[in-house]
This record gives sequence, structure tokens and C-alpha cells, in this order.
Amino acid sequence: MSTDRVVLVTGGNRGIGRAIAERFVRDGYRVAVTARSGEGPEGTLTVRADVTDAAAVDAAFTEVEQKLGPVEVVVANAGITKDTLLMRMSEEDFDSVVSTNLGGSFRVVKRASKGMLRARFGRVILISSVVGLYGSAGQTNYAASKSALVGFARSLTRELGGRGITANVVAPGFIETDMTAELPEETQKQYKASIPAGRFATPDEVASAVVWLAGDDSGYISGAVIPVDGGLGMGH
Repeated sequence: MSTDRVVLVTGGNRGIGRAIAERFVRDGYRVAVTARSGEGPEGTLTVRADVTDAAAVDAAFTEVEQKLGPVEVVVANAGITKDTLLMRMSEEDFDSVVSTNLGGSFRVVKRASKGMLRARFGRVILISSVVGLYGSAGQTNYAASKSALVGFARSLTRELGGRGITANVVAPGFIETDMTAELPEETQKQYKASIPAGRFATPDEVASAVVWLAGDDSGYISGAVIPVDGGLGMGH
């Protein structure tokens, strides 16, 4: 289904965010991406924003609204990791990950909700991770920030569900990105052995779930966690 709705993808200059932005462009959406550096894919408007800074987020939205129109679909994808065991984790390791992954989603969605309420239409899609509900040693900060998105989406659904706005979570598993490509072959084999599908996902397989949630066909789905993980976590 082709649509010219306006979508904003945070962290849309690389990895999963970039694949999501490309897919929306292909489907005819008007697409903006936020990036701290680098550019979004061809056919997108790139705006500078650090999602830990509310003023920067506000300015980015204002620019998108002026150039493309009110944001009707928001994909909160920007995220960071600072992996280390709890005993070695610093306050900064914890706070920066939570402020980006959870706080960033809060700032972006809060700003987007203004236009959505006026339009009585909105799609909020939060990019979590299999780790959010499955857990992962050395990732207490990351897993906490990603599982928190579930409570956020479900509370948002209760607040805004009557206004034509949905809020859902996509929880990817292992994805073929530059990051997983750098893993030693033996490690990759071990990971794949634990995944029922026996392989990593392509970024486009994550994008497919996101684009579906953004469309009219999923208007009665809200507060859901959609796993794209080959059966690794199965949504827990």
C-alpha cells in the first residue's frame, strides 16, 4: 500500500534505522531521519538531533514539519550500548544508555504526540531488542532500557488509544549488520545454533514489520511486542 504520510526515523543513517527509512521511501512515504552525523538514505530528509537533548529534538521536528508536514509515524530507533558486567558498570555507563535508549524515545514520542493528537492519527513504533525481555549478561543497562519501552508503549496505548494513535514495540534479534559481521566465525556459529531459524535476520526483515505496523492494516494493534528474532526470544 502506497501512502505519502510523513515518517520520522531516529538514528536513520545506519544499520536497522537506515533499512527502515529505505523501506518507507520505497513505499512512498515522505521520510525524515535524525542523525548525529552522516546522512540518511537517498530520498530522505536528514535532520541533526541528539535524542538526549529535548531542545534539539524539538528543533528537528520543527524542521521536518516545515519541510514535509506534521509527523504521522515516528520510529524511535536511536540507541547505544555500553556493555560491561554490573560490578564494573559505571554510573555514566548506565545513565547514558538509559538516557539515549529510553529517554530518547520519551523525548521523541512526546514531541510527535502533539501533531498526532491534532490529526487524530498516529503510529508510534519503538525499536527494542530480544535482549529487553530475554536478558543478556553484561547488558543490564541496555536490557533495562529496551524492556522499559514495553511499559512505555502500553501506557501510551491506554492514554492515546481512543484518538486513532497506536504504540507498538518491535524486538529484533540478531541482525546482519556491520556489528555482527565483525564477530568471530565461531561466535556467529554459536549464536546461530541458539536461534530456531538457524540464521541472522536481514535489516529489511525488521523494516517489514515496522512498515506493516505503520500502515492502515494494523490500526487495531496497540501495546504489542512483535519479535523479529527467528524464534530466539519468542516475545517472552
